[in-house]
Amino acid sequence: MSSLNQKTIKKEIKLSGVGLHSGNKVSIKIIPAKPNTGIVFKRIDIKKDNYIIPNVYNVSNASFCTTISNENGVCVSTIEHLMGAFYGIGIDNALVEIDNSEVPILDGSAKIFKEEILKVGVDISEIPIKIIKINKEVFFTDKQKSISIKPSKLSLDIDFEIKYNNSLIGTQQNTIDVYKSDLNDIYNSRTFCLYEDIENLKLNNLAKGGSLDNAIVVKGNKILNDEKLRNKKEFVNHKILDCMGDLYLSGYKIIGSLKCSQGGHMLTNQLLRKVFNDDSNFSILEVKEKTIPNIFLNKKHLRSIA
Repeated sequence: MSSLNQKTIKKEIKLSGVGLHSGNKVSIKIIPAKPNTGIVFKRIDIKKDNYIIPNVYNVSNASFCTTISNENGVCVSTIEHLMGAFYGIGIDNALVEIDNSEVPILDGSAKIFKEEILKVGVDISEIPIKIIKINKEVFFTDKQKSISIKPSKLSLDIDFEIKYNNSLIGTQQNTIDVYKSDLNDIYNSRTFCLYEDIENLKLNNLAKGGSLDNAIVVKGNKILNDEKLRNKKEFVNHKILDCMGDLYLSGYKIIGSLKCSQGGHMLTNQLLRKVFNDDSNFSILEVKEKTIPNIFLNKKHLRSIA
């Protein structure tokens, strides 16, 4: 079987923790799914109309995290780290059962999701994957924030830049190829905030489950966590993780070159909406053996999955 074929996990994965913004205890079960299922969330605390599809047009809120909702208003939030792990490892199909409205934040990164997926292994089907190929450049701006995507031959390059007035964070930039780069620093990078923003977040009923166990907190030129930075570019690398997760709401892997400055969940979603609003912007292709090089299951994971 080719690793260009659709993939799911071999066994169920169970995880529990707290929701970053809700503060609620939550458990999830990631269950293998058949080819062409895609990624599907199911709210098991609700008895009907409880399936939610991660889709570009199902994003109901993109402030501070990505929230998706179905037509009945049933939602699940903070899906981006799990979706980023699915994207990077190459999981095409899975059912995610969840007993509350927010995916657990765990350690604030995708590290645990990645480790648990690789621990159970990946099952490769006989059904080819599909990809989205960007045909022409599309861009979106919001004041000083900007994001664009343009055609690329065989890669998904993400060039991301952040700019903070804080002296410790400052300006950071990194570029990765999702299909060829070692993504461990991306998976391991935690969400972060400035100490002076915490009170405002709390006033807006956000970050109720936030702590030094699941977020980097920066005060002046110091990191308050006992565990300091996991990598030199952890701040911008976390933004790349978020971007990967949000891109996977397209439903397929993407061939393109993305560049973003000071963006976030909203900007990525607006870019994808603009891409899909014009059929000439993209093509959907079925990838069969020998069509393209074997890059769609990140090579850094191949030995772990075998």
